Amino acid sequence: MLLDTRHSLETPEGALLPLTPAGFGVRAMAQMLDILIRLAITAAIFTLLSLLGRLGTGIALILTFLLEWFYPVYFEISRQGRTPGKKWMGIRVVNDDGTPITFGPSLLRNLLRFVDFLPMLYLTGIIASLCNRQFKRLGDLAAGSIVIYEVPPAREPSFEVRGQLPVPADFSTDEQRALLAFAERSKYLSAERQSELAAILVPVIGGKDPVIAIKQMANTMIGKQ
Repeated sequence: MLLDTRHSLETPEGALLPLTPAGFGVRAMAQMLDILIRLAITAAIFTLLSLLGRLGTGIALILTFLLEWFYPVYFEISRQGRTPGKKWMGIRVVNDDGTPITFGPSLLRNLLRFVDFLPMLYLTGIIASLCNRQFKRLGDLAAGSIVIYEVPPAREPSFEVRGQLPVPADFSTDEQRALLAFAERSKYLSAERQSELAAILVPVIGGKDPVIAIKQMANTMIGKQ
């Protein structure tokens, strides 16, 4: 049984794009925040336009209708799949292939919210999201979209050593990955353990300090001075 809901998509360039679907709880919190924002905007609209009498009330009703149905569409298209509630909770909506959501799928998934709401309190949407591993409600299934957690920007690795050293030309891809993994994890190792592991490369790098040499090779691989 798979306990981890993360899955990876392979891009045309051959890179793996990891996606972590957002579950019901965090999506419900984001939805509540967006509802509160819409209620505040609606209250402001009616308060201001009520000064115009019945005409103002009619305009307010039209604006409220547009706000209810196009508020999420506007933010999903213009803010990289994030309404204010989604942004606050660290999630966003994308297409199934990981590409940014476009107008058509966004409009479809939001128009189908009324189906997910049936018979009350999004009961249909809740049941649908709990019946698939990607936590999709009916609108997502129809639109081909998925709500995922935001991936925090990767921090530039620091190996605490300056300078570069060429990687031996006969090193395989796996060996280069091992060098990079050592440099990345060295901060969690004692100096003695680093020296013990790096000593394996002494015949290759000659008289240089093997720990420093490995980290300088890692600097070369990531383009860091």
